Amino acid sequence: MSLFELFIIAVGLSMDAFAVSVCKGLSMPRMRWKHAVIIGLWFGGFQALMPSIGYVLGYQFRSVITRYDHWVAFILLGIIGFNMVRESFHQDEECLDCSIAPKNMFLLAIATSIDALAVGVTFAFLQVHIVAAVCFIGIVTFVCSCIGVRIGNVFGVRFKSKAELAGGLILIAMGIKILIEHLFFS
Repeated sequence: MSLFELFIIAVGLSMDAFAVSVCKGLSMPRMRWKHAVIIGLWFGGFQALMPSIGYVLGYQFRSVITRYDHWVAFILLGIIGFNMVRESFHQDEECLDCSIAPKNMFLLAIATSIDALAVGVTFAFLQVHIVAAVCFIGIVTFVCSCIGVRIGNVFGVRFKSKAELAGGLILIAMGIKILIEHLFFS
């Protein structure tokens, strides 16, 4: 997997965290970069942790599934991407809460990184250097989350659904690309 492909996946995965960060920024009467960094560390840390866990789980079954790995990657990325696209069209009211208490952030970090767990399983079947990949995903998510807090504080939630839509489409496109490469160019 190339660095560009990894970057595209990292951006796609970070869109949920970005959307929640926008909401956090919106709820803050006055944004402080310290709070943006804390939010970024929570989301970036979990976006790095979850694919690591997924990779370990996927690696356990790698020898059994190797013949079907491209289908597994395609299906997992497709499902994750489809769910993100679907969520982008829901106009649910977000609960605006500016709290960065550990209990609150822990739950949000898990909720926004579940998709990364499935991507980690996919990584176990691909040619991915997992340590570099999870660090890269964590850093991209950290940066996107910090930027999201700032954007939310300045512009509000109008970018939330667009971020989820873009992230979902990116993951679906990567799944299709992996499938096409294995079916036609391997």
